[in-house]
Amino acid sequence: MFTGIITATGRVAAIEPIGAGEDGRGHDMRLGIETPAGWLEGAAIGASIACSGCCLTVIALEADRFIVEVSAETLSKTTLGAWRQDSRINLERALRMGDEMGGHVVSGHVDGVAELLSATPENGSLRLWFRLPEGLAPFVAPKGSITIEGVSLTVNEVEGSGFGVNVIPHTASVTTLGDLRPGARVNIEIDMLARYVARLRQFNLGGTKA
Repeated sequence: MFTGIITATGRVAAIEPIGAGEDGRGHDMRLGIETPAGWLEGAAIGASIACSGCCLTVIALEADRFIVEVSAETLSKTTLGAWRQDSRINLERALRMGDEMGGHVVSGHVDGVAELLSATPENGSLRLWFRLPEGLAPFVAPKGSITIEGVSLTVNEVEGSGFGVNVIPHTASVTTLGDLRPGARVNIEIDMLARYVARLRQFNLGGTKA
């Protein structure tokens, strides 16, 4: 589990296709991620690290680098398939018992990919407006929580399949959100509470259905 509070940005240092066919394209992918000095202290093989919102398992460790493998399923449902060498990504270590809960409960399971429609300075912050993929709009509500590229944010307004958030200068500078430009695709995780409420309503628990 995570909180959506980014503690570092990393760099994609190596990309290796796994199970490449005759066309040279791999079905899965192995990534080497470089981190700031000391950020991996205490990490172990098998640890979970959220990489721009996607929970990945560490399979190898070096001093300031970790290795993960990404399945074809994950590549098809997230932005990871578009990563290139030197891509900058948001990083968060898994939540430990007793850690401060600064954001909201984040699973690291990406629900879909949204598109940034506009990025507009607004007073001291940056106003970002996104278009959600089909099917996710009912799970996003004004003043609710949402995770964008692994960053816990509060939804300011919703209109149809679009929603807006405000990003303060600190968040823009210590995450990749300040680098986004219209047309960018981002990983989205809806609020876990919204997901379970929708599931309960689907089965009409507490109602008249058996």
